[in-house]
Amino acid sequence: MSTNERDLIVGGQAVIEGVMMRTPNAYAIAVRKADGTIVNTAAVLPKWSDKVPILKLPVLRGGAVLLQSMGLGIKALNYSANEAFAEAEDAKAADIQVELTPAVIEGEGDFAGLTGAMPGLFPLPTKKRSKDELKKGATAAAASSIVFALIFNVLLFIAAPLLLTNALFIAEGWAPQPVVSTGSGSRVTSGTGGAPVNHAQDAPATEQPWYSRTWTSVRGYLHPVRPTVGFNLIDGLIRMSFFLIMIVSFSLLKDIRRVFEYHGAEHKTVFTWEKGLALTVDNARPQPRQHPRCGTSFLMVVMLVSILLFSVIRFDSLLLNFLVRIAFIPLVAGLSYEIIRLSAKKESGAFFKAITRPGVWLQNITTKEPDDSQLEVAIEALKESLKLEPQPAEAELALLS
Repeated sequence: MSTNERDLIVGGQAVIEGVMMRTPNAYAIAVRKADGTIVNTAAVLPKWSDKVPILKLPVLRGGAVLLQSMGLGIKALNYSANEAFAEAEDAKAADIQVELTPAVIEGEGDFAGLTGAMPGLFPLPTKKRSKDELKKGATAAAASSIVFALIFNVLLFIAAPLLLTNALFIAEGWAPQPVVSTGSGSRVTSGTGGAPVNHAQDAPATEQPWYSRTWTSVRGYLHPVRPTVGFNLIDGLIRMSFFLIMIVSFSLLKDIRRVFEYHGAEHKTVFTWEKGLALTVDNARPQPRQHPRCGTSFLMVVMLVSILLFSVIRFDSLLLNFLVRIAFIPLVAGLSYEIIRLSAKKESGAFFKAITRPGVWLQNITTKEPDDSQLEVAIEALKESLKLEPQPAEAELALLS
């Protein structure tokens, strides 16, 4: 293997009963079918930056790769489900129905791991569907599932942590307490521990309807707190807690455990390539299944960037703070991409080790030890992708899933 070939940085993504591997200019998906055979598909992958040169600029390129990675990741999942769920006798007529299923879409390619930063419910194919049925509404069903998945993830990983952190700061008295008029001659200020307390001027609080007292209390906790570094740190910790609970819960599901095993096979195969060894099962088997460039490592960088960025860009409005977190997702991704890109050039450096160590620990959950048949699938995917790779020029960054 030549030095130029060794400079190629590859990435991948575990899919249903298979692996998608991506080199800088191509990708391939290999899947083991129910009858034990391995099928694959491969294609050259055009770079958006070749068509739109502005996307080569720092920060912008990270946001662009985020969108492309998400699209390719879902495409790989759809292909793998179609092949894995199709019986041998009618595979040629198989098509799939897309439904909302719990999963963690990791990343691949130039920026594998970006999708890994957006875990939650994603539309995964779950069963076959005839082409006639597919034409009647599968496209609409898939689109609606994707929209619902995005809304769910925004609520779980952006809205919920923000609201909980805001309420916590109010309850603990860590922020200036509001004075809220109830419209009936009373006001609300903070009491012991920061909890909202009603002070009636014209009538006792007990004479107010229960729904009025409830609404008054909720309004007190939802009084907007201007985010600080401490506020965003707690917000990030809550978000990571949700993620860890979800990952651990998913790891108990049999089907997701199989995906985690293929995740481990992907990492072992990439390690084999990076060490210059022949792509064989015997060489891949002893390799570690935790890789520092895994997409789970990217999550730590995203959290740190978010804490700093939203401590500078902040408003005295819960709604604006919520909207800015959504609008700046591409910016957070772009900045995180640049940090990973720079640090990955010196993988032995202390900074790279520090920001990737939590992700390596997390991979004890998101990867499982694969068997030889799974390693065989991952190796075939990488080989097929390499066949489409032209003579490499400058290797680009690829994070693993």
